[in-house]
Amino acid sequence: MPRRLLQRYLPHPETLRRQRSLRFLSHLIGNPSLWMLSRRSVANAFFVGLFCALLPIPFQMALAALGAWSLRANLPLSVGLVWITNPLTMPLIFYGNYRLGAWLLDLPALAAPEQLSTDWVAEQLLEALPALAVGSLTAAVLAGILGSLAIRLAWRWQVSRSWKRRARRRRYRLGDRA
Repeated sequence: MPRRLLQRYLPHPETLRRQRSLRFLSHLIGNPSLWMLSRRSVANAFFVGLFCALLPIPFQMALAALGAWSLRANLPLSVGLVWITNPLTMPLIFYGNYRLGAWLLDLPALAAPEQLSTDWVAEQLLEALPALAVGSLTAAVLAGILGSLAIRLAWRWQVSRSWKRRARRRRYRLGDRA
């Protein structure tokens, strides 16, 4: 994974530490291990971020920050990945999680109403909750594991490619001297 590309888009810890709203967390935000960009920290960040993003709970970002702290993952990447489920994508993702849970529990999926209303959602929530919970946990674990694995493989491939490129350059330079 290109470290410079990630560093270009991630905020600097000093910038966040100076913000008034985050001052009470300055001792945690200032921890250098939460800002490191290594294969392990980025892969763990993908696991934490994707896992938290697919859970239908409030305060996903706080949970991702706590997960990053406990797994020594990259903090801004963990918290940023939670925004995969934003107000535009959330209904589709959670409906997919519900359908997955209904399939896993062998339950018939609820039919969508002609007109979506808060009353209908409140009435159907208790019936849909077990399927949504099982589907969300399953999707979260799978997405976290696959994301972490993909990052580890991509990082390893990038390092291997870089080593081969350096070896080719060395051979070329040594060939010119002979």
